[in-house]
Amino acid sequence: MRVFLIRHPRPAVAPGLCYGASDVDLAEDPAACAARLLECLPPRLRVFSSPLRRCRLLAQALHAEPVFDARLREMHFGRWELRAWDEIPRAELDAWAAAPLTYAPPGGESVNALLQRAGAFLEEHTRERDHDLAIVTHGGVMRALAGRLLGLAPESWTRLDFGYGELARLDLRKDGLADASASAGVLSGCTAGRPVLPSIACWKN
Repeated sequence: MRVFLIRHPRPAVAPGLCYGASDVDLAEDPAACAARLLECLPPRLRVFSSPLRRCRLLAQALHAEPVFDARLREMHFGRWELRAWDEIPRAELDAWAAAPLTYAPPGGESVNALLQRAGAFLEEHTRERDHDLAIVTHGGVMRALAGRLLGLAPESWTRLDFGYGELARLDLRKDGLADASASAGVLSGCTAGRPVLPSIACWKN
């Protein structure tokens, strides 16, 4: 079974702004991004997506009937949403840095909460492992999904890097984990050249 993780195109958000669950618009054309990505995707692929606009528009350009699942939305940053990072109280950021998995921003959710809902999605849709699937989602969710599938420790998966409009493929074994030696990263619609996953080869088309 192959899992294709796809990050949404670049959003229309000012630099230095905290956004997660906020439903921001896109700064890039989702149709153009989809055209690049479709060159790397097999036909008749099931597509699941976060319902947030920046993912929804890309998913609809990739597939006639994508399935939207709220478990794939980005982390909710609560009162930090749409605030500049340098305006967030230093004490709150320090508390998050001290407990990055369990701390929840005021009114928001923790990374562990994101892990639980993303993990529940994976459990449901990779149980049979009889079909490939594509997941259009956000950077934080992609790290959580890839980390879980690769069996990475938190200090490793939180450093995974996925660019806007990029795709990474994970090949799942029968035990439900990804085989790093058989998986590969596809970047910027198959045109870039830096790896997105540790110990995973990158290829170009």
